[in-house]
Amino acid sequence: MRCLLLLLTLLFLAGCGSSGTYRYRYVPGKTAILHRNGQAEAPAHAPPAVHRMIEAGNRIAGLPYRRGGGHGKKGIDSAYDCSGAVSYVLREGGVLKGSRPSVAFRHYGEPGPGKWVSVYARKDHVFLVVAGLRFDTGWTRHPEGPRWTTASRPFKGVAIRHPAGL
Repeated sequence: MRCLLLLLTLLFLAGCGSSGTYRYRYVPGKTAILHRNGQAEAPAHAPPAVHRMIEAGNRIAGLPYRRGGGHGKKGIDSAYDCSGAVSYVLREGGVLKGSRPSVAFRHYGEPGPGKWVSVYARKDHVFLVVAGLRFDTGWTRHPEGPRWTTASRPFKGVAIRHPAGL
C-alpha cells in the first residue's frame, strides 16, 4: 500500500501537475536572503552548488526579458527568457548541461520539491526556487527579465522537479 501511495504521488507530481502558491518563508540558516539591491545571499551552510546557483542568478538578475534569450550562448547573454534564465542558473550550479525549453523541465531531475532547489515547470513557463527564494521572469502578460523575489505567486499545472541530491 505504501509503494502504491508513493507511486501515485510521483505520477501526480511528474505528469498531472500541481497547483498552489509559492510563498517565501524565512528560515534562519536554510533560506536565502534578498537584499534591497536585488541580489540574493545564500545561507552560509548551503551546499556549494546552491552558492554557485545564487551567484549565477545574481549575475543575470535585472537583465531584460527577450524570448529565446539565454539559449545557445556560452557565458552571459544580454537578455533572458524564463527557461534561458533557469538553464543558466542550473548550468552554473553544475546540475544541467546546455539549455532547455520550459516544457522540457517537466521531466528534469527527480520528481517533487528538493531540499535546496525546486524547478516549477509547465509547457509555457518555468521558474526556480533556490534555498527558498524564487528566481523568475514574472508571471504576468508582460514578463520581466530574471530576478530574485520573495513575492508569492500562484502556480497551476506545474511539474515540480529538483536536481538529484539538492
